[in-house]
Amino acid sequence: MKKIFLIFLTISCNCFPQSQTYFDSPFGGGGGFIPGFHFVKLDDLNTKLTSLAMPNFDNNAVFITGGGGYIYVGFIPQLRVGGIGYGGMKSLSFAKENKNYQVDYSLGVGGFTVEYSLPFIKDVAVSVGAILGGGEIAVEFFENKENFLWDEVFTSSQKNNYTKISNDFFLLSPILNIDIPIYRFLAFRLGAGYQLAFGGKWKANNNQTLFNAPDSFNGNSFFIQTGIYFGFFAF
Repeated sequence: MKKIFLIFLTISCNCFPQSQTYFDSPFGGGGGFIPGFHFVKLDDLNTKLTSLAMPNFDNNAVFITGGGGYIYVGFIPQLRVGGIGYGGMKSLSFAKENKNYQVDYSLGVGGFTVEYSLPFIKDVAVSVGAILGGGEIAVEFFENKENFLWDEVFTSSQKNNYTKISNDFFLLSPILNIDIPIYRFLAFRLGAGYQLAFGGKWKANNNQTLFNAPDSFNGNSFFIQTGIYFGFFAF
């Protein structure tokens, strides 16, 4: 009986430090809904609208919604990988000289996420990392003067005009996220980052090259995000 007790005590003493080491590193994962704001560059677009004697966008905040998720990889303590995707649009509508106008600015982003949770912070996960992926920004310009008629909808006699310009790019976005567990299976996220866009070329309508677009009118932008994540969280 004493031998059995000694064996059990030895096993317990050896296993306890291993369990503590395992739980000292965050683990688990989850996914959920991500709302937020991108603060985009609209100065060049507003300058163009001003030159046409049209009103401007009054702010540069684009409300975005989407989703994301991650999982701690386990074999590298504190490291988690995942994915994210979101988009949003802001719109400007006005009337001028018996015409109705609308200008839509939209953006969409998708990519992989790599993050490292700071090991010296407990109970919440404070993580630094990056989004690697791609995105698009687009501007659509609508000019409507009269009702659309089936007989004229594809003809030059139609007095309504539509133009779209778009820019596809690769992106690298440094990010900082704070995940606060509300319950073991529910966490609240607050994050921020800066989107760096690379290699984007402006196109017009059906993929026609747009020349002389300002270099400053690009996909670089600061953003903030919140989120509700469902999964299993052990920070």
